[in-house]
Amino acid sequence: MTTTEAGKPVTTEQQELIDAIATTAFRVMAVLSKLANENDLSLTQLRMLGILRDRRLKISELAVGLGLDRTTVSGLVDRTEKRGLVQRSPHPLDGRSVQVTLSPHGASAAEHGAKEIAISLSSMTGALNRAESQRLTTLLERMLELGNRETPSRD
Repeated sequence: MTTTEAGKPVTTEQQELIDAIATTAFRVMAVLSKLANENDLSLTQLRMLGILRDRRLKISELAVGLGLDRTTVSGLVDRTEKRGLVQRSPHPLDGRSVQVTLSPHGASAAEHGAKEIAISLSSMTGALNRAESQRLTTLLERMLELGNRETPSRD
């Protein structure tokens, strides 16, 4: 029997939800992997472009968003900057920090990628009516918010 981190058994309904989420994640990952491959990007570079679409972040903030350490993200930014997809600029309030943003080329690539993802997932998202889409969005955002809270260690 599968149990939660709190030691409670996973209900049939929870297991069905977990299975549906996993299946959906596999489908989305296939779309993202294909897009990354077609554009000669790693999945992490693709994720970084997605994160930076509407924001300007310090390396440390980007590291948190990607779930990686600063050194790894610094190298990732270096490689992606050499491809002309991101750019660094001095942080206006912290002279020791730099901010990472999409370059014009990176912004164009991110916009193109977002459109490709929408087209590729439209068979799933288009199956829902407006109310269902809004409800699913609300539920997923709630799950993500709750999931981002620190969970107890398994140690």
